[in-house]
Amino acid sequence: MKTNVMIKSGLGLAITLASSQLFASGFAINEQSISGMGLGFAGRSSSAEDASTVAGNPAGMSRLKQEQFTVGAAAIYAKSDINGHQATFGGSNDGDMVPFVGVPMGYYVKPIDDRLTVGFGVYVPFGLSTDYETGFAGRYFANKSVVKVITFQPTVSYAFNDKVSIGFGPTINRIDGELSRYVHSPSPLVGDGEVKVKGDDTGYGFNIGLLVQATDKTRVGLTYHSKVSYNLDGKLKASGPLFTTLLPIAGKYDASLSLDTPESWDASFTHELTDRWTLYAGSTWTRWSRLKSIDVENSSALGTVSEAQNWHDTWAHAVGVSYKLTPQWVLRTGLTVDQSPTNNTNRSPRIPSGDRRIFSLGAGYSPTPNMTFDVAYSYLKEEDVKVNDVSIPSVSNPTGGGVYNATYKNSAHGLGASLTYKF
Repeated sequence: MKTNVMIKSGLGLAITLASSQLFASGFAINEQSISGMGLGFAGRSSSAEDASTVAGNPAGMSRLKQEQFTVGAAAIYAKSDINGHQATFGGSNDGDMVPFVGVPMGYYVKPIDDRLTVGFGVYVPFGLSTDYETGFAGRYFANKSVVKVITFQPTVSYAFNDKVSIGFGPTINRIDGELSRYVHSPSPLVGDGEVKVKGDDTGYGFNIGLLVQATDKTRVGLTYHSKVSYNLDGKLKASGPLFTTLLPIAGKYDASLSLDTPESWDASFTHELTDRWTLYAGSTWTRWSRLKSIDVENSSALGTVSEAQNWHDTWAHAVGVSYKLTPQWVLRTGLTVDQSPTNNTNRSPRIPSGDRRIFSLGAGYSPTPNMTFDVAYSYLKEEDVKVNDVSIPSVSNPTGGGVYNATYKNSAHGLGASLTYKF
């Protein structure tokens, strides 16, 4: 049997700590580099500023001539205003469903000789965390969603000459998640039920990159991040008065879900305008159309519960600039436009996202030649989007949530800091 409504959006979000209000489309997370965050991630495949290039473009390691590590984290505060809601079974719409979240990262790079460089990275490529208030009007479609994906990436790069280098890194990706929603009771004398799904798995993929020093002042980079296939195994738990009285199936049941996180291509360039000014620009294409729906196989008697997604492929474009104020200080700024993969028909309270604009500021400070502190701030504003969920309860659809319509206005603030140390 299948239960999709709870795992689908969450695992479809195959990731770690954030939600639809994060700084990349769908459930992707961009925050794998603080120096890149200050530029709005423009030039992600071509800048190679520090060891975080392990995630951005593994070929960029060849530009790092000293052994070094970069560690850091980004903190994200998101807010949603929910307006004009209509719900079959009533309820509130406070909108504060995204908890304060942190996104960690860490990288190490070591040149072996003039051509060969090795490295390692730990970062978060995807994430979801939403937790609506008790009595939320859309609780029969989504209540709590927490999905975490952590990637471990050993990496190697090779420089053919001073102009061209390549890089490759297999990725080991650990995903785990918890998704829940309520099930409406048809009797006023019996309380609702709740269904929770937990699952985890390890999936494997790879990142491969090319970096070309096209001129003395211009670098061009191209990076491919592969899809990752997961087969999550876990438990479905049915609890509450509904499942102990009217529909006596309370308990835990085996559950599983097959899910692919999407592949992406990132292309960018970095151009040194002067000794102080540097221009960055880039585009990212992500194959979100893989996410048509999510189906969770389970051994309970709930029957088939499906949630269509019908996502589409997306483009993100970014432009940024840095200014070398002094030998110790670098200032950065960037602007990003990012499409949402969702559509007005299938958009869910779990991922109520729309197209977004992101403005970023950043700075790097090097008190010594071997040490650099980077900080960044980003502000995200999404277009207003509508959620129109309809799932009428019936004998064949006992977990139907009725009707929930609302308009979401999402925004977010992100703040990041990192330390790079060269040996």
